[in-house]
Amino acid sequence: MVGDHPGSMLRKTPRRHMERDGRLMHTVGLILAPGFQVMNLAVAAAFEQANTALPKPAYSVSFLSEAGGEIPSSVGLAVRTAAIGDPSFDTIFSIGAFVHPATSPTPSRGMRSFLRQAAAGARRLVAPCTGAFLLAEAGVLDGRRATTHWAHAADLQHRYPKVRVQADRIFVSDDNIWTSAGMSATVDLALALIEQDLGPDICQAVARHLVLYHRRPGGQPQLSALLDLPATTDRIQRVLAYARGNLARELSVEALADIARLSPRQFSRLFHRETGLSPGKAVEGLRLDAARALLADGRRTLDDVAHQTGFADRERMRRAFLRRFGHGPQAVRRPVQQVGA
Repeated sequence: MVGDHPGSMLRKTPRRHMERDGRLMHTVGLILAPGFQVMNLAVAAAFEQANTALPKPAYSVSFLSEAGGEIPSSVGLAVRTAAIGDPSFDTIFSIGAFVHPATSPTPSRGMRSFLRQAAAGARRLVAPCTGAFLLAEAGVLDGRRATTHWAHAADLQHRYPKVRVQADRIFVSDDNIWTSAGMSATVDLALALIEQDLGPDICQAVARHLVLYHRRPGGQPQLSALLDLPATTDRIQRVLAYARGNLARELSVEALADIARLSPRQFSRLFHRETGLSPGKAVEGLRLDAARALLADGRRTLDDVAHQTGFADRERMRRAFLRRFGHGPQAVRRPVQQVGA
């Protein structure tokens, strides 16, 4: 049983901030729906690690549900929760069930009212993965930018046309409303909240404790171009392996066709049939993936990244970022490490 021991951070009636040992603490409420995915509890682990990285704790975490009591997860683990009531938390997470949103129960009138109050009163209202559907049903996301797991993004847009769905994002913040993709993206979002509260040094310390290399920026796409190239023949697989390992070299159709031992026309036709992309578009996607990773690392200048990934110069890289992501490469760089930006 989670949340049922003397050391639990569960609070029945938390205030916006609590005070412990003379330190102001951020109150965090995790609203759990029956059948929630256990991985979403990783956000609690992130806040716990932030507390251990400080001389005194900065976060108090509460587990909540509409009626209180034990809430089962999708794998049967039960969490003891308090009933929702006063929405004056600093940060509230709305965590949905681990099922397709179309089969999830519609949130009750009381829950919808609570979420609307939270949107107006809490400093941050957060919805990982399918939790975005709960906020959308409450009308909280009308006119706002939001994201969800890539598998449900089209459904979110169809069911709630007033929401400005940004499907290809790790997480999105619009004023005080934060939404994220599912699974590991929930941890990226939690790290972003910790960085906002406590600064980049504590955020990096938490990431290290969680054995993460760094926090992925919210603008990073959920899916990698490397996963979107389902090549089946040995020829095209050989070409993709060569391209990934030689991004800084010339990767023209003629050069790649030579690797495949085909004429440029035969190669282009076969490549498009297997991947759905032209060779040029595929190479640009591979270069963008590599550039994002290098930029997020924060140790290289824009010029260095552009040359290392085959864009030749930062302006060509910038135009490629704008075409693919709608923002420039500077948006990917960690704020504390904008060397050469």
